[in-house]
Amino acid sequence: MTYQFDEAVFKARLNQDAEFVNRAMDTLLPIDQGPESRLMEAVRYAALMGGKRVRPYLTLHTAALFNVDVKRALRVASAVEMVHCYSLVHDDLPAMDDDDLRRGQPTCHIKFDEATAILAGDALLTRAFEVLSEEGTHQDATIRIDLVKELSKASGAFGMVGGQMLDLVAHEHELDMSEVARLQRMKTGGLINFACVSGAILGKASESALNKLHSYAHDVGLAFQIADDLLDATGDAEQVGKRTGKDAAQGKATFVSLMGVEQAREQAALLRDQAIDQLDIFGDKADPLRDMAHFVVNRVS
Repeated sequence: MTYQFDEAVFKARLNQDAEFVNRAMDTLLPIDQGPESRLMEAVRYAALMGGKRVRPYLTLHTAALFNVDVKRALRVASAVEMVHCYSLVHDDLPAMDDDDLRRGQPTCHIKFDEATAILAGDALLTRAFEVLSEEGTHQDATIRIDLVKELSKASGAFGMVGGQMLDLVAHEHELDMSEVARLQRMKTGGLINFACVSGAILGKASESALNKLHSYAHDVGLAFQIADDLLDATGDAEQVGKRTGKDAAQGKATFVSLMGVEQAREQAALLRDQAIDQLDIFGDKADPLRDMAHFVVNRVS
């Protein structure tokens, strides 16, 4: 098998998939004309104002490995992105990271207000589980329950939310490499892992296939976070689309602060290669996932 990363082909596919997901979310998050319409305006602002849609891409292309119906895959991909967008809205709040810029636009609480932003995040999170529970996602209730359970684990106290708590208290402790890796596996890696295995759950994949996708997600998730740390340390805020230099200013331990820029880049590349190796059993059908492993390491925003 010969594989070669073609950045132009990948970006075209990523943009096309993002458009498909945007259309699906536009339908799943309808405009509300009632007195509470400001809430749905904020929800749609947070969910539809941009973004590369990395996690939905992973769901769509793991689902494609198992010939899952695209409409079903898009519903799960949309649910993944709703949870991701909810986490961004809440992370940006003054009580958390206190950011005023996200994806090059004012953050939700700046555009609206703090109370509305909190409710918008709540609405996105709960809507995600509602979408997964509906028959349109899968006719088999067992599959729907498995999806709800796995997303709950990925986004809850022992996943993304727990990772955010660790991040909040990190400045009070000197974290070592293993602790930073655990924090990021929870905060960032949990949702990336769900994005990768949800397609396999939809496709009723074998245990061996699921294990390979878990391993791929683990390596891609860590590579993604190392790249994020590098962007914060060396990136340009205008290009990145959010404030940079925050980690150093807050004295946070990161992969970059612990390893240095060059070693962090080398580690990200190693994780990329490991992730790609996990996909051998899927053949050429996994090339879009191989492309994503390259992208997360080389991205500039």
